[in-house]
This record gives sequence, structure tokens and C-alpha cells, in this order.
Amino acid sequence: MKIIAVNAGSSSLKFQLLEMPSENVIISGIVERIGMENSIIKIKTNGDKLVELIYIKDHSIAVNIVLKKLLDLKVLDSLDEIDGVGHRVVHGGEKFTDSVQITDEVIKVIEDVSDLAPLHNPANLTGIRAFQKALPHIKGVAVFDTAFHQTMEREVYLYGVPYDWYEKYGVRKYGFHGTSHKYVSLRAAELLGKKPEDVNIIVLHLGNGASLCAVKGGVSVDTSMGLTPLAGILMGTRSGDIDPAIIEFICEKEGKTVKEVISDLNKKSGYIGISRNSSDSRDLWTATHAGDRQSFLAVQKQVKMICDYIAAYYVTMGSVDAICFTAGVGENAIFTRQLIANRLAPLGVKLDSERNFIRGEERLISTDDSEIKLYLLPTNEEVMIARDTLRLKK
Repeated sequence: MKIIAVNAGSSSLKFQLLEMPSENVIISGIVERIGMENSIIKIKTNGDKLVELIYIKDHSIAVNIVLKKLLDLKVLDSLDEIDGVGHRVVHGGEKFTDSVQITDEVIKVIEDVSDLAPLHNPANLTGIRAFQKALPHIKGVAVFDTAFHQTMEREVYLYGVPYDWYEKYGVRKYGFHGTSHKYVSLRAAELLGKKPEDVNIIVLHLGNGASLCAVKGGVSVDTSMGLTPLAGILMGTRSGDIDPAIIEFICEKEGKTVKEVISDLNKKSGYIGISRNSSDSRDLWTATHAGDRQSFLAVQKQVKMICDYIAAYYVTMGSVDAICFTAGVGENAIFTRQLIANRLAPLGVKLDSERNFIRGEERLISTDDSEIKLYLLPTNEEVMIARDTLRLKK
């Protein structure tokens, strides 16, 4: 069975065509700068990489171009060979606790909660509608970032605000990166040789956007992001947790609107806010090695926040079998992993420096006598999307 896993952004369309249930990636690619004159399509198949510059007006055209490429490259003889389409959807609110087949009702709910993810849900819907138009015979599947975290208890997801805000507007912690957290925690259980229900895992999804998740017995019991992806640890351009009174304070001091300050917290804070240098971890470490203390301070602040969350999750779960590093920073920032491990020494964590000196490959990176195992585990959200699509197609 051939399934396409789709992740549509506001100006991008990322995809993988997988053979299921073997999970073999047949072809993958991304269309970037949709709606701009310098649109780019990048495709990887059989070890070859193809890059083409072409004007792509909208997502519908992008989808048609992708499907045509599958035929032109002889990946498919006919579009009828496609058995399913799985779509990443960032926010499902409280409605969805699992992936679902896409219906008109499902689309309506995704639209209704779009005010909780205004940058993501509309883009995800654009991709859904484009594939519905191109492949009308296939009922797609929506895989929600928030679904994995719907197992959190009320004491975890509620905020200390007027309860009416929750009842009227859905103000609560939702969490994100759920598909990644689920994939990595399941893989960690496999590597530990145990069933998911028998292990406690902390997943560190560290990229430009970053979140942590405490996975107890195979389910999410807490996560760092909240109502929006702005909460939690310091990120590439996001502040993470702050005193909310800062917003009014800066509005008054700089004559800004609330919307402008929130934009600053989303786009001008985090790494780039503290370092005044870059939102990219690689740039910060290059500057750090050149003696830039401000860049190192940004890394240190993030590391402290990560370890504070890990300590809290340790107490919540009672014990931790493994801590897993994933996503761009988690998989590649060798020295960031070292700093985190150093701070976790009171928990009996011991990093093997030689094992840790690696990027982007699955590996145990702790010593054999570490009380908590440390793993580098590349995430694979597309595989999780394809798995759920296969499950719901049966």
C-alpha cells in the first residue's frame, strides 16, 4: 500500500511517499516559496536529489506538480496506485484524541479551532483541500500535533486563570509536536526492549521550535508548550515561559500594542533575543568558540530551562528510563547535549563523550552505568502519519 504523508505550511508543502506497512520511503520532497516567483521544488529519490526553480501560484498547483513528478519520474504508473493521504494538522483542540478520517465535519472543527493556531491550521487546511481536489477518490486522514497530549490530567492542562476562560474559549495547555514525541517514545521503548506501557521516557524535541514531553507508560502526562507554541523553553526566536506582566510593562515603556509585543516574543526573542546574533544553534556555537559570551548565554539559558523541566518530569513520573534527543538541535548540537547531561548529573546521568560525538544518527550516547539512558533518536513524523493513515484505512 502506498501512502503520501503531507505537511503543508503557509508557503510550503513537504511530502513523503511510503510503501506500507514496510515504511520504506519511495520518494520525498518539499515545495518552498509557494506563491512567490522564485518557488523551488526539491525531490529526493533513489539517492538522487533534484532541484527545480518554477513559479508555483498556490498549493493546488503545488500538489498537481508533485503528483505529476511522481508519474514523470516513473515512481508511479498511475495515481490510482496511491492508497491514502495523511495530513499533519497542528491543532485539533479538545475534539480529537486520535487521528481521524477527514470529513466535512472534521474540516469544520479544524476551522473552528484555527484561532488557536492561526499560522498553521489554515495552511494545513489548504493542503487538505488541494489533495481532495487532485485525488477526489481518496478520503484523507488528519494527524493532529495536539492529539497525543489529550491524555494529560486536568490539573496539568488547566491554567490558574478564571475557569470561564477555559469553558468559553478553550484556554488551557494543549501541547504540540505530539507526532514526534509519540514516534520517539515508541522507538525508545523498542531500544530498551520493553513495552511502551512499562517505561517512562522524556523526549526533548529541540529544533527552532522546541518542546519537551513526559511520556509515562506510553502516554503523554505533561509537555512544555501550552495554549500556543510560545510557551515552554527558550527557542530559536520564541521566549518560552515568561512573567505575563512583562507584556503590559513593555507596551507602556515602548508604546507598543499587545499584538506587537506578542510578535516580539514569537519572532525576536529566544536565541536571537539574548544573543543578538542568530536564531540558529550552529551560529551560536560558532560564535561561542570565538569568544562571544552573549551567544553562549543564550545556549546556557535554554539548557537551564530544559533541565528544570526534566527535573519536574522526573518527580511527576517517579522514575525515568530514558531521555531522548531529537529534531534539528537535539540531533546535531553535540555540545548542547553535553551541557544538558552535565546539569543532570544529580539524577545519575552520565554521558559518554565519544558516543555523543555524532550527528543525526540513532545511538545510545550515555555510558553503560548511567542511571538514565540517553539516546539520540532522529524523529520521523512522516512515518507516524503514514502509520495512522494505514490504520484508519483498514
